[in-house]
Amino acid sequence: MIQKIVLSWVVLGVLLWAQTIQKINFEGLSYLSPSVAMNIAGVHKGDNLSSEKIDQSIKNLFKEGYFSDISVTQNGGTLTYHLKEKIAIANIAIQGDVADEDAKQLLAVSGLKKGSLYDAWHIEKAKKAILANLESRGNYDSVLKVETTPVGKGAVSVVFVINKGEKIKVKKINFIGASALSKSDLEANLVNQEADLLGWLPLLHSGEVKVNQLEYDAYRLKETYMQHGYLDAQISKPLMRIDYSAHSAEIDYQIHEGVQYRVGTMQIVQNIPGLSTAKLQEKLTLKKGRVFNILNMRKDMKMIQTEAGNLGYAYAKVIPQMNKDAQNKLLNLQYIVRSGDKVTINDVLISGNTTTKDRVIRRYIYLAPGDTFSAQDLKDSKSALGRTGFFEKVDIQSQQVSADKINLLVKVKEASTGTISAGGGYGSYEGLMLNASVSDKNIFGSGINASVGFDISKISTNYNLSFVNPRVWDSLYSFSLSLYKKEYEYIDYTQDQLGATMNFGRQFTRHVYASMGVGYVDNQSSMNEDSNISAEDYFLYTDKYQKTSLFATIKFDNTDDYYTPREGMIASLSVEYASLDGDDVNTSVYPKGYGTFTKVSGKFGLYYGLDDWLDYDLILRFKARGTLISKNDGEKLPVAERLFMGGVGSVRGYDAYSISPLLPSGDRIGGTKRFSTSLEASVPLSEAAKMRLTFFYDYGVLGSDDEPFNDTTLTFDDMHRSSAGAVIEWQSGFGPIDLVFAKALDEKEGDRTSTFEFSMGSKF
Repeated sequence: MIQKIVLSWVVLGVLLWAQTIQKINFEGLSYLSPSVAMNIAGVHKGDNLSSEKIDQSIKNLFKEGYFSDISVTQNGGTLTYHLKEKIAIANIAIQGDVADEDAKQLLAVSGLKKGSLYDAWHIEKAKKAILANLESRGNYDSVLKVETTPVGKGAVSVVFVINKGEKIKVKKINFIGASALSKSDLEANLVNQEADLLGWLPLLHSGEVKVNQLEYDAYRLKETYMQHGYLDAQISKPLMRIDYSAHSAEIDYQIHEGVQYRVGTMQIVQNIPGLSTAKLQEKLTLKKGRVFNILNMRKDMKMIQTEAGNLGYAYAKVIPQMNKDAQNKLLNLQYIVRSGDKVTINDVLISGNTTTKDRVIRRYIYLAPGDTFSAQDLKDSKSALGRTGFFEKVDIQSQQVSADKINLLVKVKEASTGTISAGGGYGSYEGLMLNASVSDKNIFGSGINASVGFDISKISTNYNLSFVNPRVWDSLYSFSLSLYKKEYEYIDYTQDQLGATMNFGRQFTRHVYASMGVGYVDNQSSMNEDSNISAEDYFLYTDKYQKTSLFATIKFDNTDDYYTPREGMIASLSVEYASLDGDDVNTSVYPKGYGTFTKVSGKFGLYYGLDDWLDYDLILRFKARGTLISKNDGEKLPVAERLFMGGVGSVRGYDAYSISPLLPSGDRIGGTKRFSTSLEASVPLSEAAKMRLTFFYDYGVLGSDDEPFNDTTLTFDDMHRSSAGAVIEWQSGFGPIDLVFAKALDEKEGDRTSTFEFSMGSKF
């Protein structure tokens, strides 16, 4: 086309000499303005007309890629460019044998988007990119068709229809020349591995080939050898042989292992004031005489860098000098620390907070302008912001201002903290539920938590009002107040309570918080409708009393996130001293009537994320809870104050509050001491939906130091239960929701089990 137009200008060239351009017209423009087109063409009014100039202007316009055809006509000093623009992509989609998440990724890979210009070259390039991506995932021989539909006059809708090819699976991996390490050790860090027996399960290997990771597997294999002291190991590039008929592959690695090195001498060379070389030596993970491990060396380097950072040297660098003694198979290691300048904070710049006030965020940042930089303070600040629950994401970066000053860039992405809801649901134990509430744990961005609402179900009615200010006037002191009215139908009786609590607290260190408070409860319990109510039942379950309590709590929390911690520990200890006042007591059984009791409760949670080790967001959790109640002999401890097990918060897989010793009548009496523990492994289910899948094992035991009825059938000897199952954890717009699927493992006669239950708003 360009050659044709150039020839036409040669014919017309004799008409152009000694003329100037007086006017320029552009016909057929839709996406570009005439002024932009003129600048691209490089022609302007007043320019001399020449075939060379017009030829170059056409080339300039073609170069931009907007046009499929260009012609020029001339009438005296007027040039008219006749342009045919390429059509645009009005819509683009991927259909066929792909999931929604995969379709989004493949669209991004294609390089095309709504508004892009449509032409054969771009479409072919997009097809190649999509097929290459599918192949990198192990889908060979995929078929891709392109369907186009005109949209209006100058646009087209593009649909890529995909028929994914069969997955190629790794049949066998050959480590040729390997003898020092086992095959399982060699495969441990590889992405492309042989399929496990139950490879379809999470955390196990399906064996599917990931071609885009194959070249990096050689480096991972080298890393494995360096973790076992083989510093001279040489690994070839992997050779993959594919059997398309069987959809399988065999991968070969040529390996020369070399000798295994142990740690020889170790030195730390540094001159940072206040940094003790001897203490650094004690903290080193690598020890003389042990097999060298590259991971431990990196840990040691990070430790030294952190210790230097805690003294203000934000840009300290640790350079390892590795001197191999091949004859003695020793590695002599020297860490050279280059401190750089001591750094202070110039300013703290906060961004991303559209609701939360800056002053609220600054409460949790332990570095301020003028402070000496500290790596530990930086880490603690990020964790403290994560624990608030106000933010979906927290990132704190340093920005160098000068050799000795930095800015802290605090970037947050706010989470949904406030909800106005009205709805309902169905629970396995509570039946049909209706609820309405207004709550916000960060009301008006102030950091204050307030809520009001009600819940009504087949067995319960609950009205509540609460207010919590964790930092009164930005101080270290907190204040909370709650009022509630609840009626709950347990298995054997109904509890009707009106209560209020008030607490004052203080944060003593970054991770330690303590509070004290008072509470009042008016309890009116009654038997559930039953035609066989015995006198024993009446005195057991018809408690009518008023309780006045004093509370004290101390809590430690250094976790890094409110809802989904990946590191840290939570530990708390609470004490309640309560005095009961009431008259409706069987004095033949309880000669002293109502009295006082002390309740001690403890919680412990440990969280550990394995992302750094496995390159997978696996979180391990250990949780334990315990409660002990003590009272005076001869005084009644109401059933409403006693301890039961079952349901979310103790042993899942059993109905809530159902685990208890039974009287001969079948009534549940509860206990005075309880302990339960949970082991959990949590993996991501859908990052977009903020859902995780957690596998758990629960164990609990219930006991008593007080058996109010002297009957030999009332025993706590077998009050231990366990369960296992899975939980779908969903960070929804209404707060955290847990869908629990559980199986009771040691069910006893009389137990009430539950295979499904759910909870909203719980944490721990």
